[in-house]
Formats: sequence, C-alpha cells, structure tokens
Amino acid sequence: MRDLPPPLRTSALARTLDFSFPSNRFAVVGTAGSVVAARLSGRAWSTALEVGAAGFLAWATARELDPDHPDTANAALPLAALTALLGGTPQPLAGLGVLSGLRTLAGTVGNAPTPLDVAALAAQATVSARRGARVAALVPGTALALSTLPSDALRAFGGAPWLTVAAGLFPSGGRAGREHSVPSDVLTLAALGLTLALSAPEALRSRRDRSPLAVSAERVRLARLLAVGTLGAGLLARQTRALAPLAAAALTVGLRRVQPVQVNRQSKRRPD
Repeated sequence: MRDLPPPLRTSALARTLDFSFPSNRFAVVGTAGSVVAARLSGRAWSTALEVGAAGFLAWATARELDPDHPDTANAALPLAALTALLGGTPQPLAGLGVLSGLRTLAGTVGNAPTPLDVAALAAQATVSARRGARVAALVPGTALALSTLPSDALRAFGGAPWLTVAAGLFPSGGRAGREHSVPSDVLTLAALGLTLALSAPEALRSRRDRSPLAVSAERVRLARLLAVGTLGAGLLARQTRALAPLAAAALTVGLRRVQPVQVNRQSKRRPD
C-alpha cells in the first residue's frame, strides 16, 4: 500500500481502511455509534471505548474469516458491541492478538510473517497471558504453527511458531482474564453450533492486499478451524468474554454459510 511506511509494506499484519468501500465506512460509523450508545446507557468513557473496540475487532476478525462477504463483518460489529454492553467488555488487547493470529494464518495481506511481525505477535501473546486470557494468548503461536502447513510463500519462518507459543504460556500474574458472562457464553455456544458450516471447504474470489493472487481457500479454512477450536477451548476454560469478538465473527460467518445450503435444498424440491 502506498500510504504505509516502507517497513510495513512487507508486513503480514498491516492493513488499512479504504473508505472507498462501504464496509470500511460502516466499520468506522458502527464503532463510533457503539461508543455513543454505551455512553448514552450510562457507561464511563473507558468502558464505552472498549465496547467500540469489541465491535471493531469483531468486524475486522470477520473480514479475515470471510474475505468475500463484507456483510458478515457488518453484522458481527453490532452483535459484539451488544454482547459487551450486556455482559461486560472483553480485553481489547486479547482480541487484537486473536485478530493478528488469524490474519497471519489466512494470509489476506499477501506477505509472509516478518521478524517484526513475529515480535508483535509474541508481544500480544505475552500481554494476553499476563492479563489471564490464556486461550487468546495461545492463538498467535498456534496460527503461526498452522501457517506452515500450506505449501506456499506465506509460511512462518524457522522457530517463529514455538517462540510465539512460549510467549502465550507466560505466567498470568494472578489475573483472572475477565472470565465469562452469560451473553458471551450464549454467543460462543451459538457459534460452536455452526461448526460444520464453518469447517466445510469454500472457494474464494478475493485478492490479497499486496499480491495479485487470490486469497488461499485452504488458509481461510484453517483460520476458521482455529476460530472454532479457540471458542471451544474458551468455553471450557470459562474465558468467553475475551473471545466475544471472535464468537460474533464466527457466528455471522457460519450463519451466512448455512443460508445458501438451505436455498439450494429448497430449489431441489419438486413443485407441490
């Protein structure tokens, strides 16, 4: 991207908002609207900003899990913001680590992880671990490990995955990681109920940000599988609040995938 500094043009993490796309404009307006809604409901500015961050992280995560369909991201934003309003805000840094890991694995930017990217992922994993969001902390390292499975140029180098996994195992310092809430538990269960739809293969049309090549369907499927596994682990560990943006993204993507199947089944029925 021409608007990025030279060091970031080779990054696997750096993406910009292009306001020529309606979904990008919606992300900004929706995030601002979430902050305003939280303030009008009596929340403090710090909480309101975290509500907005939850919505934006859900939007950005859905764009990684479903690059061909921006509407799923647009639906995930208010869903995550509402969950944060009703059940408490997730840790923004934990959500950022999950987003970064999935972005690296999906390869939507089109660059292989650089040493600076790996350092950023390890730092995000460490912060999440220190704050008690252990499941979220393990996502960046797991994503780098899974990124070595496809035979392409986007694979993580050397021991990068294991370094980042080790960062995710950093002692928590006694923090609880904001644990879980009924709304985040329900959201996670709903997303997990669509596991079959999320894990099924799907062809993609979208192009990578910094490459003329199409986004890898294999990589996006791996990212979706990682999302499902992370949500399952979060539910078992009672850490669903930290993963609420991911759950909102997975739910909307899963619902979008179920709809075409239903339409196709109806079209195959004989007329009454």
